[in-house]
Amino acid sequence: MGSSWTFGQKLGAGFVVTVGFAVVILVVAVYAIRTAVNSKDRVIDVNARNLADAGQLHSDIEGTSSSTRGYLLNKDEAYLERLRERRAAAKANIDQLRANSGSESERRAVDKVADLLDAMSTAQDKVIAERRTSTDMTAIASSFHEYVQPKKDAISREIRTFVADEEKLVTDGKRASSDAASLAINLMIAVGVVATLFASGVGFLLTRSLGTRIGTAVNHVQSSSAELQAASNQQATSARQQASAMTEITTTISELLATSKQIAESAQRVAHLADQASGSARGGDGAVQKGQEAVAQIKKQMDAIVNHMLELGRRSQQIGGIAEIITELAEQTNILAINATIEAAGAGEAGKRFGVVADEIRKLADRVGGSAKEAKGLIDETRQAVNTTVMATEGGAKAVEAGARQFGDVAESFRQIADLVRTSNEAAREIELSTKQQASAVQQVNGAVAELAQGSRETEASTSQTLQTSSQLATLARDLAKFVRAEKAV
Repeated sequence: MGSSWTFGQKLGAGFVVTVGFAVVILVVAVYAIRTAVNSKDRVIDVNARNLADAGQLHSDIEGTSSSTRGYLLNKDEAYLERLRERRAAAKANIDQLRANSGSESERRAVDKVADLLDAMSTAQDKVIAERRTSTDMTAIASSFHEYVQPKKDAISREIRTFVADEEKLVTDGKRASSDAASLAINLMIAVGVVATLFASGVGFLLTRSLGTRIGTAVNHVQSSSAELQAASNQQATSARQQASAMTEITTTISELLATSKQIAESAQRVAHLADQASGSARGGDGAVQKGQEAVAQIKKQMDAIVNHMLELGRRSQQIGGIAEIITELAEQTNILAINATIEAAGAGEAGKRFGVVADEIRKLADRVGGSAKEAKGLIDETRQAVNTTVMATEGGAKAVEAGARQFGDVAESFRQIADLVRTSNEAAREIELSTKQQASAVQQVNGAVAELAQGSRETEASTSQTLQTSSQLATLARDLAKFVRAEKAV
């Protein structure tokens, strides 16, 4: 895997390993220093303070004993007050020692001192109570030496034992701190030696690898510079051809731009004509709608005429019925007149005048009958004329209705024409807009092609410069190869 690494990767790996050794040295140093500092802090903060507290506790015990003796000798209440103060101070020191104790043996020693202090306090209280009621100093002194003094001596022994243990812990802490510092120094020296040897080996390997890589790279550069020179010649030829092609493309796009502008103007004129056609279609639609309204009005009037003619036919039929009744009455009257004439003739001279009247009545009945027949004939002719008129009116109404439908179809056609003209107008405007956008795009393409042509000319110049640079690179590669070979010979 290491053979496939680049020189930069190898250099980075060597640097990382060197930094790793430095970090190891730093970690070891920090650990050793922290261990030494912790041991020192333990000695200073715990053991030394315990020694000081133990000394103060011993002083407080002695103080309680002195206060007790003072009261037993002088029977002064001030000694009792100092006794209480010393006891409180001794208990506070015991609590402090218990809190600072780091081992089980230290805590057992402190608890034993506390128990002995309680026992000594009880014995002192007992002797003090005896002194309050007795004046026999010999007995009181005997009680003091029998009960109080042994407790005090036991407390003193325990305190000395505790102090001896703490002094031993202080000595052990100092020795552990010194050992940790020595170990750290030895480890740092060892790691430093290993790091130095590693750095030397890495430097040698990197130098050797660098020489080999540079030699190989020089060979590649020589071959690549020759290829680059050939490619530069070919690229120069292609750049000249591309510049010529770009010139022709620029000319063609300029012609396309002029054509796009003409198309845009034509589309604009088409859109204007479509607007005019749309206005004419809207006007024709309005006229057709007005004609349709007029035809609808005519149809309404024709319907009214048909209704009136139908009503006239019904009236004619009624008049015909009346004429028939009149004809029947005339016939009956004529028959009655004939009968009256017959009767008058049978009556003789007396019935002549009645016969004349009957004859006149018959004549009148004949004239009424004739008139009724003529009226009936006129009524029949009127009825036929009315029927003919009704039929003609119905035909006209149907023609008017068909014309109205045709007007509706024409109006719908005009609306469709207007919609088509509107669609054509929108399409013409879209064509106009698209043509304008196309003209703008062609103009932008023209500018881009002009810039590309300029770039092609610059590429041609750059290719010439590249050709010159490749020649210089080939010369530099030969010089570097001579240098590397000279270094290897040395």
